[in-house]
Amino acid sequence: MNKKNTILFILIVALIAGLTYLAAYGVNVGSFTVAPVSDSMNLGLDIKGGVVVVYQAETDASGDDLSKIMEQTKSVISKRVNELGLTEPVITIQGSNRIRIELPGVENAQDAISVIGETAQLEFALVTGDLPAYEGMPKSMLETETVLTGEEIKDAFVTTDETGSPSVGLKFTSEGTDKFTAGTVKAIDNASNKGQIAIFLDDTVISAPYVSKVISQDEAIITGSFDVERANNLATLIRGGALPVPLSEVQTSVIGPTLGLDSLNSSVRAAIVGLCLVVLFMLIYYKIPGFIASVALLTYALIILYAMIGFGATLTLPGVAGIVLSLGMAVDANVIIFERLKEEMKVGKSLRASIDSGFHRAMRTIVDSNVTTFIAAIVLFAFGEGPIKGFAVTLMIGIIASMFTAVVLTKTLLKLSLGFTDRKKLYGSRG
Repeated sequence: MNKKNTILFILIVALIAGLTYLAAYGVNVGSFTVAPVSDSMNLGLDIKGGVVVVYQAETDASGDDLSKIMEQTKSVISKRVNELGLTEPVITIQGSNRIRIELPGVENAQDAISVIGETAQLEFALVTGDLPAYEGMPKSMLETETVLTGEEIKDAFVTTDETGSPSVGLKFTSEGTDKFTAGTVKAIDNASNKGQIAIFLDDTVISAPYVSKVISQDEAIITGSFDVERANNLATLIRGGALPVPLSEVQTSVIGPTLGLDSLNSSVRAAIVGLCLVVLFMLIYYKIPGFIASVALLTYALIILYAMIGFGATLTLPGVAGIVLSLGMAVDANVIIFERLKEEMKVGKSLRASIDSGFHRAMRTIVDSNVTTFIAAIVLFAFGEGPIKGFAVTLMIGIIASMFTAVVLTKTLLKLSLGFTDRKKLYGSRG
């Protein structure tokens, strides 16, 4: 018996068992705290709950022009989603003229959808006709002259007017300041020394203040019948910019967090039951190698979970499927190795020589199967969308982890295990 190898074997197994406990339950000792994996993992929309909405661009553009418009639209929507403070959004272009938006954890789905999909074409315009503007009035009823647009606005924020009511503060660019100054000069250039500059959002009046003096400041305030939420939404739209084309909502799906978590719990329970059955079979059929394979599978699970946390990856139900699939590949790799080990022992080789030879013979098969699956995962990630990408990411991480645990860790533990026994029957040999 080699005591050094035996002690090292026990230490490695104990370390992996300890790390597994930390991952499952965490630890809190004084100021030292390690959170369980479940608290650190980003959960996808199908688990955490949220909303999926698909918009279609209403435009006659095609080819490169349409591609440019869709990229601009995606960029504006991304800004708006970031302004709303939503976590882990997924925004993708579907086909040629559709945008798919996934918003995990959204509590008020309709409010988020209304802010994201609003065109938000902002315009300051001098009312030049006899009919005055009032809030809610369509632009088509008025005679106006554009003063500036949303492109000349540097920032927008929630503030209050002189009565303390919620309003939207604006900060102009230098060009916008010059245009606004020129607009106020024009507004008071009449007998009454007073004019009206209406503010339009998507061709509807949202505020229509009168101007009685030249305003040369780089800031202005939009007043109206705002509450705090509406003022904040308008400021968000202005900061995010205007959509280049109108969007029509073609599909909306709201997923409750209870349904998502139930699906996750069911998937996890199924995976645990399957893993326990696999471990039981490996222990009965392969003895010591089966125990080592079980330790390797625990290590595989730790690697893939902490790798996802480190990369900031989001766990989805298809991602869980990817983990289970790569787990099966890890088990398969161990089975190939152990069967080669048994074949080498049958021809009379020593246990140590059988381990070396068995790994050598199994390596080509293991590498071929993992590489081909990894290539397939890369293709899915490159051309897939949403859940398909989540499946591909977890599958790729899982393949790398399974290769490491099956080839490096399993071989190391097998050789160390020779320190406390060399009986071939404990390694699955029937001879």
